[in-house]
Amino acid sequence: MTVKRIVLTALTLLVLLMVGSSLVRSWGQPQITNRLQLYQTNLLLTATAYEGEDAAQTNQLRRVLLSEEPLQTALTQYQTVRDSAEQNLERLSQQLADAHANAALPVAPPAALDETTAPVDATTTGAGLTRRMEVNQAIAQQRLLLNQLDLSIGIIQAAKGDAATAQTTWGDLGDRLATNPESEASTAIADTVPVLSGLWDDPPRLLPDTEPVVQRTLEGWFRATALRRLYTLQQRPDALAELQAAQQAAAESTLVKLGLVGSLPVFAGLVGIGLLIFLIVQRVVQGKQAVLALAGDRPWSVPWDWEIVWQVLIVGFFFVGQIAVPLLVGGFSSAFAEFGIRARAVYSLTYYLLMAGAGLAVLYGSIRQFFPLSDNWFRLRPLSKWPLWGFGGYLIALPLMIAVSLANQQIWQGQGGSNPLLQIVLEEGDPVALGIFLFTAAVAAPVFEETLFRGFLLPSLTRYVPVWGAIALSSLLFAVAHLSISEILPLATLGSVLGFVYCKSRSLLAPILLHSLWNSVTMIGLFILGSGAR
Repeated sequence: MTVKRIVLTALTLLVLLMVGSSLVRSWGQPQITNRLQLYQTNLLLTATAYEGEDAAQTNQLRRVLLSEEPLQTALTQYQTVRDSAEQNLERLSQQLADAHANAALPVAPPAALDETTAPVDATTTGAGLTRRMEVNQAIAQQRLLLNQLDLSIGIIQAAKGDAATAQTTWGDLGDRLATNPESEASTAIADTVPVLSGLWDDPPRLLPDTEPVVQRTLEGWFRATALRRLYTLQQRPDALAELQAAQQAAAESTLVKLGLVGSLPVFAGLVGIGLLIFLIVQRVVQGKQAVLALAGDRPWSVPWDWEIVWQVLIVGFFFVGQIAVPLLVGGFSSAFAEFGIRARAVYSLTYYLLMAGAGLAVLYGSIRQFFPLSDNWFRLRPLSKWPLWGFGGYLIALPLMIAVSLANQQIWQGQGGSNPLLQIVLEEGDPVALGIFLFTAAVAAPVFEETLFRGFLLPSLTRYVPVWGAIALSSLLFAVAHLSISEILPLATLGSVLGFVYCKSRSLLAPILLHSLWNSVTMIGLFILGSGAR
């Protein structure tokens, strides 16, 4: 065995260890799906304040978009997410107990595990310690989520006229906060509980700092509901009128947002289903002449062997991109975070450009000995029909991804992790930061990933497997490279559509466009959903 192969083998083992541990860690992390449901629910709650000029049309619009009983629907959604969070907390607590048992250490009771306390023994080191710290962090996140959910559930219950149940919800939350050490976020919740309890008490008890606490700690419909209760009790008609005007303006804006995040994807999905049915029928009727027929007799002429492919993937993508670059710039992450969300966005873009640049440099260095390449490698073909393939591929991918995601949700039950960038975009409202994140996801990522996975990997694999096999294998590696176990099935599906579009169009611009559309629509949809809570 040559020195090169020995080095590649060692790096492969290191990469497999890293990828495997990342996938295992993602197993216990929540997906973003539950948060998406809550943010969409918050949009629906905000829209309930809409009052049109025509009462009949207003009621019809509410029934179509908001359901007959929007408050009950919202309460059901919040309680469903709460049940899921409670199950996650129990599972994580059991994982921590198992980790303690494996380390032969005394197990701390779950009540002692919070955002600031982690029962770590000084003699425990290595992977076991890291895993326990990760589980402790996940437990803290789930406990904070439960506290936030209970605060919101109480407000919905009170708004439905069930003040007694709301008081019980807030009372249990207050007791839980009193028995556990508090983080800064939990302290804000603890300040809000007595304020809300006083507002809906019988008789009401208005604390001196009620209004500033509500303004500081609540958002969207929840803030407006608490302020409306406060102004009503204080008999402040001017403040009530101003609040109602603000709610009406927010409701009108929210109805537009609901149309964008609800109606447009549904319409595009229906068009995609129709297109997919047409293509399937065409495949049955026309056989190998149909659009869906893969060009099995048109594999690429591959001048390099499997060792070059191995080298590019292991060194160029996984080692350099997932290990070397993070080690090089990872120490700057916390420094950037101190300067706010815009600095974090710049850091994410810089990180990705370094990773992409290093990966493409390894790719170029690995294959330059085979230059000049035949004209079917890394082709852009700007004068071809690549826009048609890109947009058509997006329409086809949409219903497929929705169906796979629904099945995936049943498999993972809200677990399995997700891209952390999605959560950031959902929760942050800075348009400049969003623009930087959008450039990263809609330009940098599609260009790099399509060049590597579709431009290089897929054609290279056709030297050893049929075109359909190359599409499947490259799609699987594309999905695994995102290091989130619950995203493997959906991303493999998306990767298959990307691969098919590339094979049929023979232009890298087509899958780059499709990839860019998918990331752009996803991020803009998340931003719209998140804006409903602010």
